Amino acid sequence: MNRKKINKEIQRNKQNTEAKLRSLAFMEEKELLARLSVSQAGLTSEEAEERQDNFGKNVITVGNKNTVIHRLREATINPFNIILFLIAVITYFTDVIASSKPDYLTVSIILTLIFLSGLVAFVQSERSNAAAEKLSRMISNKADVWRDGNLVQIPIDEVVPGDMIRLSAGDMLPADVYFLTTKDAFIAQAALTGESNPVEKFSDIRNNPDDGLTDFKNIGFMGSNMVSGSAAAVVLATGNDTYFGSMAKSLSGDRAKTSFERGVDSVSKLLIRMMLVMVPVVFLINGLVKGDWSGALLFSITIAVGLTPEMLPVIMTSTLAKGAVSMSQHKVIVRTLGAIQTFGEMDVLCTDKTGTLTEDKIVLEKYMNLHGEDDTRILRHAYLNSHFQTGLKNLIDLAIMGRAEQNGLEEILDFYTRIDEIPFDFSRRRMSVVLSDKNGKYQLITKGAVEEMIGISSFVEMDGKVLPMDKETVRKALEVYERHNADGLRMIAVAQKNEVPGSGAFSVEDEKDMVLIGFVGFLDPPKESAKAAVTALREHGVRTVVLTGDSEGVAVKVCSKVGVDTSRLLTGRDVEKMDDAALMDAVQTCDLFAKLSPSQKERVVKTFQAAGHTVGYMGDGINDAPPLRQADVGISVDTAVDIAKETADIILLKKDLMVLEEGVIEGRRTFGNIIKYIKMAASGNFGNMISVIIASIFLPFLPMLPVQLLTQNLLCDFSQMGIPFDSVDKEYLKKPRKWETGSIKSFMAFLGPVSSVFDILCFAVMWWAVGANKAELSPLFQCGWFVFGTVSQVLVIHMIRTAKIPFLQSKPSIPLLLSTFIVAVAALVTGFTDFAVGFDMMRLPVLFIPWLAVILAGYLFCVQFIKRLYVKRYGEWM
Repeated sequence: MNRKKINKEIQRNKQNTEAKLRSLAFMEEKELLARLSVSQAGLTSEEAEERQDNFGKNVITVGNKNTVIHRLREATINPFNIILFLIAVITYFTDVIASSKPDYLTVSIILTLIFLSGLVAFVQSERSNAAAEKLSRMISNKADVWRDGNLVQIPIDEVVPGDMIRLSAGDMLPADVYFLTTKDAFIAQAALTGESNPVEKFSDIRNNPDDGLTDFKNIGFMGSNMVSGSAAAVVLATGNDTYFGSMAKSLSGDRAKTSFERGVDSVSKLLIRMMLVMVPVVFLINGLVKGDWSGALLFSITIAVGLTPEMLPVIMTSTLAKGAVSMSQHKVIVRTLGAIQTFGEMDVLCTDKTGTLTEDKIVLEKYMNLHGEDDTRILRHAYLNSHFQTGLKNLIDLAIMGRAEQNGLEEILDFYTRIDEIPFDFSRRRMSVVLSDKNGKYQLITKGAVEEMIGISSFVEMDGKVLPMDKETVRKALEVYERHNADGLRMIAVAQKNEVPGSGAFSVEDEKDMVLIGFVGFLDPPKESAKAAVTALREHGVRTVVLTGDSEGVAVKVCSKVGVDTSRLLTGRDVEKMDDAALMDAVQTCDLFAKLSPSQKERVVKTFQAAGHTVGYMGDGINDAPPLRQADVGISVDTAVDIAKETADIILLKKDLMVLEEGVIEGRRTFGNIIKYIKMAASGNFGNMISVIIASIFLPFLPMLPVQLLTQNLLCDFSQMGIPFDSVDKEYLKKPRKWETGSIKSFMAFLGPVSSVFDILCFAVMWWAVGANKAELSPLFQCGWFVFGTVSQVLVIHMIRTAKIPFLQSKPSIPLLLSTFIVAVAALVTGFTDFAVGFDMMRLPVLFIPWLAVILAGYLFCVQFIKRLYVKRYGEWM
């Protein structure tokens, strides 16, 4: 019924939003602006502030579960606390209502335990949430908006209905918008419609009333992004009032689980299966042996709770939050906490070349004719192309414009007017502008990748003459290109033609029969830190693979200088010819792929994943969005285009591979600390299971009462609260870490029985040495196992946390040392003082102290010995 109600609500919201947007889509511009109470100059700051008060922040909050109430409910209402509460109710009836001498102490203790466990979980959740929000504020996408008559950049969540915005390639649409002007504006709206190809948008109304809303040509939607071109638009709706917001509940399904989450699920299922076997066995044994079926039921339920690692969510959340904060100190911002473990698991890093391996400071080194001679005319044409294009000006455009201005070429701009342009895209790998001079003469100027430019040229200009392009002229031109390309220059070809139609819209079809006139060459030198970073990543088991759209010569030159293997190179053309099996073979040995399109980059990443690798992809451009989305962990930088940042899981505040290497180490450290808890919980629970079954068979009374078991369980959990802050051995950080459920099972098989052996020794001491061998002395027996069980589980944390000798070869962190020390002291004080009475136990005699010390020492030495055997057999400990 609840699901039907939600579906009806989604449908109603969607219909209301669609009806509103449909009505606005058919309005003329003047009518629409009057309806929105905005002028072409945009809103004033006061108007924008007033509208934000009315409409709220531009964020989707439908289905948002990250509220304080939700976190408080999650922290308090869990299986552990529910069982505790049931036991409190039963104890209230037995100890208060049905007793001649009402005893409120046990009930009070249980309720206190419920409060404490919920409080700890809530505080940890709040800290994690605060850390995540603080980090997310460091990387906000911006929108270009007209405010107070000026074009300014504001965070996307501050955009309001009526805002006049400017969009260019790489921008995300910050809201639902009505296009006022467009130029070759292609929008990717796969998130809404699933269509893979971008759709073109227009400012003039071309809508058919029978079309679906997403097919409307003059409306753009939040959740889509500009692939190419430029546009100006007015905001129609923000946040939950957008089309995307109206369907957010239906789109907000659970994302695919990572290997780590799947691993945690598998261990949880294993422990649940153990419980399903354990509960009826313990219930039947105790009921048959002792005849107290109600006590046996209560005890078996308590055992089930004891076998549940109920603090796992708290440990995981706080460990991931601690990891995220630590990574931020290394200039690495985590957008989703779950990506931290995948980061540490990564064993192949696919990266673009520009700005990652290079300085990202492109300098125009050469402008030459087809003979390779310096020629200012080539620079002039390239300058006109870069200046008059209205799309996203990249580093190449900025370098051309900078050099032209140094050479005093600004004056030529006054002689030309831009008529039209054909924007850049990654399939054509070129862009064109159509200019008109003062004499009314039209000229088409194109610049782009050399091979693509030769493909659209029918003529060459050599020695002042325009000649037909033939094999000889192509050979001479390519010879110049290849010579400079081999020297590490990134070469761009320039072409032009004067025979251009005098009117009409221009398109890709006009880019033909061009006259190739020369080249411009750029230098983007390798970073000094790149080689050290590639080496450091390799030492930590991460293979660096370069996927670039650049030409082979530049790619080889840069990669050879930074330590990436260039012995085998594949181009986009090679990749296109390969089937999946051939590419699978190729990725085993090839570390350099050049001249790749975005879809080819995505295919290479997918092939690495199919080969069993955990793949990271680092990129910052529009062309990097597909591989970023495909990779196990997408990595971008804070200066990236909007869509790259939105797609990435991890954002670098510094574009440097060395920063990445530090993040990888932190990811592995975080993973290591979570694994410590899981292995401790799984092996400890398995050992307790064996101990309880044996005790239930041979003892005439319960080895421990429910309140004692639950108190012990909670104390042990508190002792592990320092794990997120623990240090991890350097050896553990040396290679990628994948989740292995088999490792958990073998760990349980080795360590579980060891703890059971020493539990049985404790039983023997209590029975024969201390004399707690009668039903009336069961509180004394229970107190002995309570103290030994708690202290041993606390001390064994230090044995399990490292493969080395604890304290001597590997020191724990101060928080872990304090949490374990405090809990161990609390257990000893409880057992050897009158506090024991509050837990229905009897105070332990002093003669138990040496026995306790001997059993604990034996247990710890035995664990250290087993550790060596385990490492010898399996090759590693954690």
